[in-house]
Amino acid sequence: MKNTVLVQGNFDVLHPGHIRLLNFAKECGNELTVAVNSDASMTVKSRVSERHRLEMVQSLECVSNAFLTDSPPAEVVQKYKPDIVVKGKEFEDRPNDELDILSQYGGKLIFGSGEFESNAEQFIKRNRPIDRSFEYSEATSYAQRHEIQFQEIENCLNRVKHVKALVIGEVIVDEYVQGTAVGLSQEDPTIVMTPSKKETFLGGAAITAGHIKSIGAQKVHLISVLGNDEAASYTQKHIQDYQLEPHFFTDESRPTPLKTRYRASSKTLLRVNQVRQHKISKSLQQDILSTVESLIHDVDLVVFSDFNYGVLPQKLVDQITQLCQQQHIKVVADSQTSSQVGDISRYRNMDLITPTEKEVRVALNNPDDGLVILAKKLSEKSNPKNVVITLAEEGIFIHKPGDNSLQWENDRLPAINKNAVDPAGAGDCFLAASALALTAGATSWQACYLGSIASACQVGSVGNTPLELTTLKKAVMDSFN
Repeated sequence: MKNTVLVQGNFDVLHPGHIRLLNFAKECGNELTVAVNSDASMTVKSRVSERHRLEMVQSLECVSNAFLTDSPPAEVVQKYKPDIVVKGKEFEDRPNDELDILSQYGGKLIFGSGEFESNAEQFIKRNRPIDRSFEYSEATSYAQRHEIQFQEIENCLNRVKHVKALVIGEVIVDEYVQGTAVGLSQEDPTIVMTPSKKETFLGGAAITAGHIKSIGAQKVHLISVLGNDEAASYTQKHIQDYQLEPHFFTDESRPTPLKTRYRASSKTLLRVNQVRQHKISKSLQQDILSTVESLIHDVDLVVFSDFNYGVLPQKLVDQITQLCQQQHIKVVADSQTSSQVGDISRYRNMDLITPTEKEVRVALNNPDDGLVILAKKLSEKSNPKNVVITLAEEGIFIHKPGDNSLQWENDRLPAINKNAVDPAGAGDCFLAASALALTAGATSWQACYLGSIASACQVGSVGNTPLELTTLKKAVMDSFN
């Protein structure tokens, strides 16, 4: 028996949340039909034409049929009489005019947003093989939608050299143990590897600061707390390689965070984290605040690079944020969630926050809603000027507010580098480049464009090392050619 499924929507900019919803809808029946609202029927003008929106929906493997419509959902259901109508979870507690019509002939209304762990990109039809070069086509469409010109991006990168920044957070020492996977142990089901090389890098807040300096900032201060151990000695010895101004404090009650990745070929087999998560003492918090107060008058940008290992308690975050607001300084934040620990929403009134989708769901305790609703709820809770939800190999989802008379606006940028060698540093690099761009006068759309290209460059090699400005400029130039 064939069960027909109907979904209706704007699909303004097709993002992973849409794709997950449509794939979920296809699983509810045998044949999925999608009604795409026409330009004339939309209450908010779209940056994407109805023809292009329809073509994007038709490009999905899960969609059997798609068409444009001027009619509201109830009239579409009345005309086509699908067996099932699927809507996002956010509509479950709202009035649904289709329900009365569906009940007349035995149709069903199902709410769901799909599984966020799934990779939405796999549901797009592929008409050509994927090569190993950067894929700029959708980035080009994004630039056209927002009227981004090469000269604007180049001018922004030139202005970056005047920016002075301050990065606060946990420094992490990253070890990469490269070897050969021999096979499975005969005694137990354990992978056996023979190590051949070990490389060590400075990560965490150090690499975020390193990116900012390497991309071109005039001066970058780094504030962090280290333990009394070999990892701390390594940090003290090598921090000058990043040309930073370090302000390190010692806490002997905690180790310097050390993360060791065991890799074979291009795959990570195991990661071992040596960390503690208890908060630093009140005296250390006061020392850090005093240091910030002494530097704040000569800073244009403050970055919270929070890995939730206790360096940034809430009171200290609020005090530093208040200082930034008093001095009209840009302030951005990234708060990485380890397991269920971490809350990006505690960073309030930021110019930019860049959580992963999991981090947003953990902060809101929300496993159900789609990306748009997640972003809105996070915005209502923490009041940022810009939200970028990072989606790993699916790219980024951008949620941007207008003024009091305008609605929030959404867009997305797919991952430009489809063949990441080591994705570990993508988020740090995106935060650094986009925050720098905003401070240098870029629009939110321009900043996200530049951040995405920077991330694509960063994930092309193993190890999180500062991105060179020449590399970024070349990739920007390539994206416009």
